Order: sequence, then structure tokens, then C-alpha cells
Amino acid sequence: MNLKKMMVMGLAAVMTAACITGCGSTGQQSAPPSSANGKTIVVGLDDNYPPMGFRDEKNEIVGFDVDLAKEAAKRLGRPVEFKPIDWASKEAELKSGRVDVLWNGMDITEKRKENMLFSAPYMDNRQIIFVKKGRMDIKDEATLAGKVVGTQSGGTAEEYIVGNADLKNRLKDFKTYSDYISAFMDLENDRLDAIVADEIMGRYYMSKHKDKLEAVDVAVGPVSTFGIGFRKDDTALRDDVQKVLNEMKKDGTTAKVSESWFGKDITKNE
Repeated sequence: MNLKKMMVMGLAAVMTAACITGCGSTGQQSAPPSSANGKTIVVGLDDNYPPMGFRDEKNEIVGFDVDLAKEAAKRLGRPVEFKPIDWASKEAELKSGRVDVLWNGMDITEKRKENMLFSAPYMDNRQIIFVKKGRMDIKDEATLAGKVVGTQSGGTAEEYIVGNADLKNRLKDFKTYSDYISAFMDLENDRLDAIVADEIMGRYYMSKHKDKLEAVDVAVGPVSTFGIGFRKDDTALRDDVQKVLNEMKKDGTTAKVSESWFGKDITKNE
């Protein structure tokens, strides 16, 4: 078993026991939409993105977004399949029909709105900097100048840095990775000076490596929100999923799922 897989499995061990058992619905469910026809909903995700979607020690896909998707599909009376994809190719996977939704801690951006429909935002997210413990010279976006910085390919941090020529040109080097786990391993092994990453995922990883990593608690770029992505022409599925998500929020199910993964309800309340 390679080191990367061992680390991912280790991350899952604590959270898996708490996730699904206590997260069922607590309120009355509406009847499944007549348009559902029992067809499987294929969810595209990065299966190496804890705590939103990742593999546990049994190699099963678990996570906060996975629990939400399972409950939503249950209320719709439809099976659900979780399909790992190359996150950098997520829009092509969605457009081709190989997946029906993208549900994996995905930021809503104007660029992505050009190619997909989104649900209402369900969680806020910042991009922040992570460094090795004790590092004092990196304090904010400006102090990344002259440093080797990494992030996940296809993610919001990459979009921001690539789109900000002044910032990118001041970096010594900018590296992208297929997943954040690989990036954090390079940070721990001094192949990176810093990582710019989703705060939720980064803090979860850091909580398992408290003696090695720390966060620079300053946002890089604008604060974003997570949403679920659908094909541009699939308004029926988007509306069906949004309806049950609203029910889950109202009856307390979403809060219960959040509490099981984060210790409190950190989802959007409006």
C-alpha cells in the first residue's frame, strides 16, 4: 500500500463512524417527483477531497457531501452512484452525460456559471494559505512572492492565481496537483513553501497533522460559496434536488449532517 493511500485511509478513520447512522431525515418527506422515474443519479466527485468526499479505511466513498447526496436521492426515490472523476475535467464529464451532477465542495463562480446550472449556495468557503508549523515569513497573499506555491488543479485557488497575473508572476514557482493530499504531502516534505486551498478541506487535513502544519488565517481572493452543479439544460433535476435540499434544511437534517462532520452546523442559514 503506498503512502498516499495510507494517509487518506487514516484521515477517514475518525470520521467514518459518526457519519451516516445519525444523519437520516428528521421531518416529513414529500413524494418523489413524477419526472424521476427511478433513474440513478450519477454524482461526479474527487474521491480524495476530505471531508467533502473521500475513501475510508474500507475503500468506500464517504463524506459530508456524500451524506447530503444520499439523503437527497433517498427523498427523490432514486438510486445514487458516486463516480470519481478527474476534477480538472469536471465540466467535460458533466456536459458529456457521464455524470449528472457535480457535488463535491465546488465553488460557485461566474466562469462556471457559463457552463452549468447551480443549486442555491449551501456553505461559505474561503481560500487560505497553509504552511509548515513554525513558518513565520508567510503572512498573507503578498508574502507568497518568491515562494513555491501549490494547489489542486481545476480548483478555485488555481483559477484565482492563474487569473491574477501580478500574483502568479511574483511566485518562484506555481505547482498544481491532481488532489490536495498530494499537495500537502509535498508541503510536509519541503517541496512547497505554501499551499493555497479550500479552508474547510485544508483545516480538516491540518487537524490530523497538528504538529506539522498550520493555517494563515487570511483569505486569498474573494470568499466563495459551495453549490451543486448541473448540466445547463437539466433544470428539472436541479429543481428536484433543490426542493429536497430545502426540505432537509427546514427539518434539521442538513444541520445534523454538518454536526456529525464538523461538530456544528456550518451550512448557510438563509
